[in-house]
Amino acid sequence: MRIEQYFLMTDYALWEVIVNGDSPLPKRTFDGVEQTYHPITAEEKLTRKNELKARGTLLMAFPNEHQLKFNNYKCAKTLMKAIEKRSSSERLDPTNDRLQKFISQLEILGETISQEDMNLKFLRSLPSEWKTHTLI
Repeated sequence: MRIEQYFLMTDYALWEVIVNGDSPLPKRTFDGVEQTYHPITAEEKLTRKNELKARGTLLMAFPNEHQLKFNNYKCAKTLMKAIEKRSSSERLDPTNDRLQKFISQLEILGETISQEDMNLKFLRSLPSEWKTHTLI
């Protein structure tokens, strides 16, 4: 949900690329053989630029150790589906571990967070299928 909000606020055209799928290289027929070619018109170049920018922005959201897991997805739409699938299959233990690590880092910096806030943040971080089991 945060990824969607980010794209909607920064560049709606990129979100459209993610939702509707990638823009493959244009094709032309030469002597009865269909061949792809690099974008020539301004519209083709913008379409291709948006696709690459959307995919790149999604990949930048990951820490370095997770880059290789998602780098093989060549279009923004399939990358987003993989992200959604991975986040929805995450168990509670890793989610809680990540939250505890974050809380520990805040404490090192001298910041404290109340138990109530920590509980709410944990519940909000759960994948969408958990929303039916929790009230936030």
